[in-house]
Amino acid sequence: MKESIELIKSLDINTKDYVIVACSGGPDSMFLLRLLKDLNYQVVCAHVNHKMRSESDYEYDFVKDYCEKNDIIFEGNILEGYEYGNFENYAREFRYQFFEELIKKYKAKYLFTAHHGDDLMETILMRLVRGSSLKGYASFSKLTKKKDYFIVRPLIFLTKDEILAYNKEKDIPFVIDESNNSDDYTRNRFRHHVLPFLKEEDSRVHERFLLFSDEIKECVNYLDQITEDILSKIYINNILDLDEFNKLDKYLQKRIITYIIHLWYPDNLYLINLNHLSEIMKIISSTKPNLKVVLPEGITVIKEYNKLIFKELDETTDSYEYEFKDELEVPTGTLKTVSDEDSKSNYIIRLNSKDIKLPLTVRSRKDGDKIKIKNLNGTKKVNDIFIDNKITLDKRNKWPLLVDANNTILWVPGLKKSEFDVAFNGNYDIIIKYFEREDNNE
Repeated sequence: MKESIELIKSLDINTKDYVIVACSGGPDSMFLLRLLKDLNYQVVCAHVNHKMRSESDYEYDFVKDYCEKNDIIFEGNILEGYEYGNFENYAREFRYQFFEELIKKYKAKYLFTAHHGDDLMETILMRLVRGSSLKGYASFSKLTKKKDYFIVRPLIFLTKDEILAYNKEKDIPFVIDESNNSDDYTRNRFRHHVLPFLKEEDSRVHERFLLFSDEIKECVNYLDQITEDILSKIYINNILDLDEFNKLDKYLQKRIITYIIHLWYPDNLYLINLNHLSEIMKIISSTKPNLKVVLPEGITVIKEYNKLIFKELDETTDSYEYEFKDELEVPTGTLKTVSDEDSKSNYIIRLNSKDIKLPLTVRSRKDGDKIKIKNLNGTKKVNDIFIDNKITLDKRNKWPLLVDANNTILWVPGLKKSEFDVAFNGNYDIIIKYFEREDNNE
C-alpha cells in the first residue's frame, strides 16, 4: 500500500484537478476508486457497460449508485451495436476512446487503471508462452505516457489477496464477474493454476516479476537509444534503406523493425505478434525485388528492391483507362502529341494510323499483358519489361500503356516500343511523347 500511495502522491495533481478512474465495479477498481477518494482527489468514475453478460446492467447501476452515495462523479457509457470481429479488441478501443473523451472533458492529466501485481505476472507469463518482443515481455508499466495524458497503475505493487483483504477491512462493496472463475480463458488458467504454485514458492513473487519488468524496460530504453540513432540515418520518410540495414547485426535488424512497428502502433501494439515480424524479415531476406506484407488495420510493408516502405494501405484502385486525344495526364506523367521530334528514345513513338485501329487508349496494366517489341521476334510480357527496368511494384500498377481499339499494346512509354513504331524517316502521322514526372525517378 505504501508504494502505491507514494506513486500517486509523486504525480503532478492538486486537489482541484480531476482524475479519471476506469472502474468495472470489481474488487480491484472499487478499491482504487475508494483509495483516490480518500486521498481527496476530484474523482471521475468511468464505467463501460459491455452488454455481454446478464449482470452487465446490474453492475452499471451498482457503480452509479455507489458514486452517487459517495460524492463521486459518475460517467457511464454503453457498448451497443457490436456485430462482428474480435470483441476484445473492439471493446478495448471503445473503452479508451471513451476515457480519452473524459480526459478532454475534465481537462484531466491522469487516467487510473486497477492493474495489480497478479495482472502483471499473468501478462508476462502469457507473453512468454505466446511470444512477444523484448518490450512486450516487460508487460505494462506503472506509468505510461500517452499523447495528452498519463495512464497510472498504482496497484502494481499489490497482490489480489491484499486488495481483497483491504476491501474487507474497509467494507468496500464490489461485484464479481463469474466468467473470471472459468478456465475457458487463457488468463484464468494462469491465474488459477500457475500463480498459486509461484506464490507457494515465494509469497512476494509478484515483486520479483516487477523487478524483472523494470530491468527489461531499462534494457529496452538503452537499446532504443542505439536504435533511434541508427534509424535517424537509414529510416527517412517511412522508407528503410535496405542496403545499410543489411550491414547490421541480426539482432539489431529485428530491433529496428520492431521499433518501426511500435511507431505505427503506438496505442494498439497488441495487434502485432511474432508472425508479423517474421513475415517482414522474410521479405527483406528474399531475393525477390518486389514483395509486401499487410499488417493489421491496413498498414502495409512494401519491399521495392533496396527499399522497405511502411505506409497506410490505399484502398483506392490504381487501375484506369482513358481515351487518348492530344494530351493526357496519368499517375506517372503526361502523354502529349507533338508536331516534330527527332529523338529515337523510348519516350517517343511514331505511328501510322493505317497500321492500327483508332481510337487510341491509355490504360494501366492487366494480368497477361504482352507486347510485340520492335526488332524482336515474338512477344514479351509487360511485367517482365517492368522487372528488367527495376520498376517498383507500386509504379507498375500506375504505369501507362498505349493501346489501340483492338487492345493491341503499342507502347510502354519510356521503356519499350512495339513493332508498330515507325522509323524517323518512315511514313507516320501520329507522334506522341511521354513526359515522366521527376518524382517517379526518385
